[in-house]
Amino acid sequence: MAELEYKIIVGLEIHVHLATRTKMFCGCELAYGDMANTHVCPVCLGMPGTLPVMNKQALEFSILTGLALNCQIASFTKWDRKSYYYPDLPKNYQISQYDLPFSEHGYIEIPTEDGGTKKIRILRAHLEEDAGKNIHTLGNFSAVDLNRAGTPLLEIVTEPDMNSPDEVGALARELQRIVRFLGVSEADMQKGHMRFEPNVNLHITRNGEVFKTPISEVKNLNSFRAIERSIAYEVARQLHEFKETGKTLQMGNKSTYGWDDDKQMTVLQREKEEAHDYRYFPDPDLVPVEIDDAWLGEIKARLCELPIQMQQRFTKDYGLSDYDASVLTADRATAEFFNATVKQGADAKRVCNLLTQTGLKLANEKGTTVDQLGITPENLAKLAQMANAGDVSATAATAIFEEMAAAAGNPMQIAEAKNLIQKSDAGEIEALVDAVLAENTEAVQDAKTNPKKAKKAIGFLMGQVIQKSKGRANPKIVSQLMNQKLTS
Repeated sequence: MAELEYKIIVGLEIHVHLATRTKMFCGCELAYGDMANTHVCPVCLGMPGTLPVMNKQALEFSILTGLALNCQIASFTKWDRKSYYYPDLPKNYQISQYDLPFSEHGYIEIPTEDGGTKKIRILRAHLEEDAGKNIHTLGNFSAVDLNRAGTPLLEIVTEPDMNSPDEVGALARELQRIVRFLGVSEADMQKGHMRFEPNVNLHITRNGEVFKTPISEVKNLNSFRAIERSIAYEVARQLHEFKETGKTLQMGNKSTYGWDDDKQMTVLQREKEEAHDYRYFPDPDLVPVEIDDAWLGEIKARLCELPIQMQQRFTKDYGLSDYDASVLTADRATAEFFNATVKQGADAKRVCNLLTQTGLKLANEKGTTVDQLGITPENLAKLAQMANAGDVSATAATAIFEEMAAAAGNPMQIAEAKNLIQKSDAGEIEALVDAVLAENTEAVQDAKTNPKKAKKAIGFLMGQVIQKSKGRANPKIVSQLMNQKLTS
C-alpha cells in the first residue's frame, strides 16, 4: 500500500495549579509533600452542610493569565457543579465553570524554527478546584490523599491548531514561562503544578478524500518529553489503526489514554464522557461573579512584558542569539536582572555570558535566582565593562563574579585585591613575547614555515606568554605582538 498523506491535528488542555496561599473554596493551606490528609477541613472533605467561599486571589490570578493570553474577559461568570463519582472527590462533584467561563477567545504565540512565531488560538480558560490523589503503591489496596483536593486549578483549552509534537512542546514551554513571569504559578511539573492533556487525531488524504481518525486524549502528562513522545506514538498508532480497520471519527467516540513512560506507549483507559454525562448545573452555594471595569483595570495593571516579547526584543535590540535570549527569559528575575544591567551601559553579549555561564550555575547551586546572589546590576555592569576593556580576562571575570556573589563588593577592588588586573603595557608584554620566542625556536620555525603546524605552534607560544605573565597579560596585545614578530 502506498504511503498515505496525513496532517496531525492537536488541541491541548492545560491544568495549572495557582500559587495562592489557601485552597479555592476553603481556608486550608496549600502544601506539597506533607503527610497525607493533614491539610483538610470539612469543606474540602465534602462534609454535609458545609459552604464554600471563593478565593479572590485565585480568580485574579486567572484573569491576569487570561489577559496575558489575549482572552476576552467576561463581566459575568458563575460556578457550576460537574458531577462524577471518584474516591478522590469526596463531594461527588467538582466546582467548575461550564457555559459561562471567565475568559475565552484568545491566543498564544509560540516560537517557530525559523525564528518567527505561530499563533495558537485559545478556546477558553476557566477556573475550578482540583481533586485529591489516589495512591496505589502502599500494598494490595488503594489510599486517598486529599491534601490536593480543592487546590485552585486553572484549565486552559486551545483550539486544535498544532500540527506536530514539536509545536505542542513549544506551546507547553511557552505557557510555563508565561505563568511563571506573571507569578501566578510555580509551574513545577514534577510537583504536579502543571499537567497537559493533548487531544490528537489525523486528517488522512486517500484518493482525494479526507478521513478523520477518532480523537485520542492522553491524560495527565507532566513533562515536555512525555508530551512530545506520546503524540508521536499516537500518530503512528492511529495511522496503523486506520490502515488496518479504516476506522474514522464518525465510527467511534473520543477515547482516553494514559502514557506508559517505561514502555513508551499510550494505553487505552476508557471512552471519553460527553458534557451531558456530568450533569452540569449552577452551584447553589456560590454567587455569580461580576467583574467591573475598575476591578479589571486593577488586574490589568499587573501585566508585565511577556517572555516571548522580551526574547524577541533581546535578539533585535541587543543582538543576542535566539538561544541565549531564550535562556535569559526562562524566568522573569533573570530576564529583568539582565535588562537592568545592560541599561547601565554594559555590553549585552558580555553580560549574557556572565549570567548564563556563571550566574545561573551559582544560582542553581544556591537554590535561588540570579537577582538574589547579592550582586547589583551596577556592579555586574562594571565587571562586564572591565572584561570588555581587557582590564581582566574572561577567567578572571568568572572568579570576580563568584567573589561578588560570596561577599559582595566592587569588582575593581576585588580584581586589585586578588591581583587579577591584566597587564596591557605593550613594552612589558613585548619583553615576555621576546623571551618565549627565544626559548622555543622549534615552535617559532613551525609557526613561520609549516602551514600544517602553524596554528598549533602559535597557540602554544601564546600560552607560554600567558603562563609567564601568570595569566595577567592581555591576550589581544599578546596576539598582536606575536603576529608582528612572526611575520617580520
